[in-house]
Amino acid sequence: MKLFLREHLPLFLLSVVQLFAVLLVYWLDGYRNLLTGLYSVFLGILCLGGYLLYRYYSHQSLYQRLSEPLKTLDDSLQEVERTPLSAAVSHLLQSQYGHYQSQLKAAEKSRNDHLAFINQWVHQMKTPLSVIRLTMEAQGDNRSSSVLEETDRMEKGLDTVLYAARLETFERDFQVESVSLRTVVESAIHENKRLFIGSKVYPELQVDASFYVESDAKWLGFLISQLVTNAIKYSADAHQKVTFNAFARNDEAVLEIQDRGIGIPQTDRKRVFQRFYTGDNGRKYRESTGMGLYFVQEIASRLGHRVELESEVGVGTCVRLVFSSYLTKM
Repeated sequence: MKLFLREHLPLFLLSVVQLFAVLLVYWLDGYRNLLTGLYSVFLGILCLGGYLLYRYYSHQSLYQRLSEPLKTLDDSLQEVERTPLSAAVSHLLQSQYGHYQSQLKAAEKSRNDHLAFINQWVHQMKTPLSVIRLTMEAQGDNRSSSVLEETDRMEKGLDTVLYAARLETFERDFQVESVSLRTVVESAIHENKRLFIGSKVYPELQVDASFYVESDAKWLGFLISQLVTNAIKYSADAHQKVTFNAFARNDEAVLEIQDRGIGIPQTDRKRVFQRFYTGDNGRKYRESTGMGLYFVQEIASRLGHRVELESEVGVGTCVRLVFSSYLTKM
């Protein structure tokens, strides 16, 4: 209604001015029957009001459509009155909808092609790394150990690229099942064993083998591996243990990863889960990308888990993964 009034107010004012202007011309010409003249003005305004009423009710849904934002894109395809203006607006919206769908399909195809390329490229890169690993393990000298450490870093980087690409299609790439927390943690520790040894940081595993949670083993393993990498990297100078502990809290299960490293400054704690944010510690460790905790938060959120973080500078950092449900198996 407000849009209709704003649009037709100039027409109403112009019509009234025009009627009184005609009446004034007659008056200046000597016509002195004022009541008849005012009656003619009244008839003109009455006709104008009738036209405006017809205009409003014939275009009511169109004005309502233009006044209220569309809740969904499909709302632009709704039918309105078959007046020329309404038909033209509907045709314009349908045309725009078609263009949008075409661009959306093109973008979707481009993203799928990019994802397929990333997957193929990562798997191609892993093949020569596997050959390098087997060759170096066969030699078994100090130089081979250094090469194996760098190989582990490259493989971890490739896995990060792969998981980052798959994160866009997460809903099609996860399967919820009962997962043993101890098994997943042991796997993450094994994947990072050379990093543990090279940094002189050692794991302390206090996770009961009977502890099971509902999650996706693959994504949960990658998530925990990111936390393990951070715990080792920021504990390397302290040469302390990284403790893994699981326990029940109310109706939830909690996996706690506690390091005794440099800790996170107070000013950085609220932003460490932001993408590419490295903070004060990232300036000290050039290998920091600012993506590890971002992946942790993003994956945990999509799996329905929560992430809690406590840290104190010089004391260490404690990260907790909170699972909404758990069970124990003997």
